Amino acid sequence: MAKLVMQLDELSCPSCMQKIQAGVSQQTGVESVKVLFNASKVKAEYDALVTDPEQLTQVVTDLGYNVQSFKVK
Repeated sequence: MAKLVMQLDELSCPSCMQKIQAGVSQQTGVESVKVLFNASKVKAEYDALVTDPEQLTQVVTDLGYNVQSFKVK
């Protein structure tokens, strides 16, 4: 499993956290998603043979959030 950490603009409410977590977790190949509300970060574990960081960051962008940066671990 590959790991992705996305740094977002400030999250303004807990419902944002739930929206992002639901959206990313529905993507094929995503094993787990954790949204760190206070740090405005999204951590995801995914199968690199099925999806990639660009697809996952696009999901977050499509939900209306700005991904400032991301790191693959």
